[in-house]
Amino acid sequence: MNSYVRPALSLALLMTLITGALYPLAVTGVAQVVFPDQANGSLVRDDRGQVRGSALIAQEFKGDGWFHSRPSAGAYATVASGASNLAPSNPALAERVRTDAAALYQAQQGPVPQALLTTSGSGLDPHLPPEAVAYQIPRVAAARQIPAERLQALVEGATLRPLVGPPVVNVLALNQAVERLAPR
Repeated sequence: MNSYVRPALSLALLMTLITGALYPLAVTGVAQVVFPDQANGSLVRDDRGQVRGSALIAQEFKGDGWFHSRPSAGAYATVASGASNLAPSNPALAERVRTDAAALYQAQQGPVPQALLTTSGSGLDPHLPPEAVAYQIPRVAAARQIPAERLQALVEGATLRPLVGPPVVNVLALNQAVERLAPR
């Protein structure tokens, strides 16, 4: 029996060492050398070098002077990321959307874009379509006392046009540009 147990335990220990320590260390080392920004969370820093968030995770921005992200079913917490799992027929979902639409509605601009009313699958999508950002320009312009044309130029500059998929705007990066333009 010892002739079977000893090699089995030795192999289990060796594989644990390889797959549990050596391989992860090698992958982490390669990632740090080849993709250091992505390996460290795609952190976004302000002009003073302070971390303001990640380019990959949405944040909640409150107040009229900021562009707002999509709603989050998990309150923008990475641990609780995910959709609300409320069916389209659920009255709670309909009421939340109705309440949010009433709060965001601007008579001169027409209906509120769907991206400002619905959560993403992860609840942490940091991007909005340019139309959803443009809908917020009059509110931010009035709160910050900036001409809407200057904000529109910021939005156009912050619009990402990926090779595949529609154009998007990273809300955190846009809000940082707004802060540089007109600090509070």
